[in-house]
Amino acid sequence: MDIPKKVWDSLVEQQLEEGRAILDRVDYNTELGLAMAKGAQQVMKGVITSDQFYEKFKQAVEEEFGVTFQPVKESPKNPKSRAFGGKKWAMVIDLAKCVGCDTCTVSCKAENRTPPGVTYNVVIEDTVGTFPNVKNINLPRPCMQCDKPPCVQVCPVRASYKLENGIVAIDADRCIGCRYCQVACPYGSRYFDFGLSYEQEMTGYDAVQASEYGVAHGRRTPTKEPVGTVRKCTFCMHRLERGEEPACVETCIGDARYFGDLNDPNSIVSKLAASPRAFRLREELGTEPRVIYLK
Repeated sequence: MDIPKKVWDSLVEQQLEEGRAILDRVDYNTELGLAMAKGAQQVMKGVITSDQFYEKFKQAVEEEFGVTFQPVKESPKNPKSRAFGGKKWAMVIDLAKCVGCDTCTVSCKAENRTPPGVTYNVVIEDTVGTFPNVKNINLPRPCMQCDKPPCVQVCPVRASYKLENGIVAIDADRCIGCRYCQVACPYGSRYFDFGLSYEQEMTGYDAVQASEYGVAHGRRTPTKEPVGTVRKCTFCMHRLERGEEPACVETCIGDARYFGDLNDPNSIVSKLAASPRAFRLREELGTEPRVIYLK
C-alpha cells in the first residue's frame, strides 16, 4: 500500500501541542511568542528576510526580556564544529523497514538519560486504509536538525543556534525557558524540562546526567540547568565525537536508520537522499530538514 506524503505530514501535525496553551504556562508575553513563531515560518518560506524579522521584533524582544536582541548569523562559527572536518550530519529513515518496536525510543532515553516528559525520539503509530485493506504505519520522529530552523530564529537570547556540522544546538546555560522555540518548531521536537525525575524508579538517576553538546551538567538538581530549559535530540553528538553512531541508529533492529555525512556524495545517506523514495516531512515550510525519510 502506497502511503501518500500528506499522511506522514498529518501524523506530525496531529502531535503538535497548541502554541497558546504552551505559552500561557510561562511568565513571558504569549502574543509576542505566537507572533514570532508565525514570523519565523514566514522567513523559512521566503516571505520575509531574516533581517526583516529582526527589525520587526527587536524592540518588543528587548522590552520583554531586557536583553540586546541579536540577528541570526547565517553560519555561526563554533570551535566544536571543526572537530568534524567539514562534515554535515544527516539521518535517513526507511519507513518500509520500521517495525514500530520503539527500541530507538528506549535506547535514546537510556543514552541521554532524559527525564519524564522529555523524549528526544518518538515513534508515532497509526492505522490507515479501509477494512480489510488496512495497514499499521510507524513514523520515527527525532529532531529534524533543519538547515533553516525556525526555533533558532525566534530565540530571544540566541541560546539555540546551528552548528556547522548541521546539528541544531541549545546552550542550556543561556536558555531562559521562554518556550518560544517550542511553539515555532513545526515538528514538535522540543520539550521543556520541568524538573521531573526517575529517581524513585531508578536509584541514582539524579546522580549524573548525560553530556550534551560537550557540556556536562553534573548531578541533576531542581534549580540547575537543564532543569527549566528546553531540550531536544542532539543526534547523540557526544557519541559522534567518539566516532560512534547515534544510539537510535546503532540499536535499530530493522536497520531502518542510516547516518552519515551529506557533504560526501559517496556516503550512503547521500545516495539514499537521492532516491525517488526520499522525502522530508513538511518540506513545503522551507525548513530544509536533515532527517530524510524513504517511503
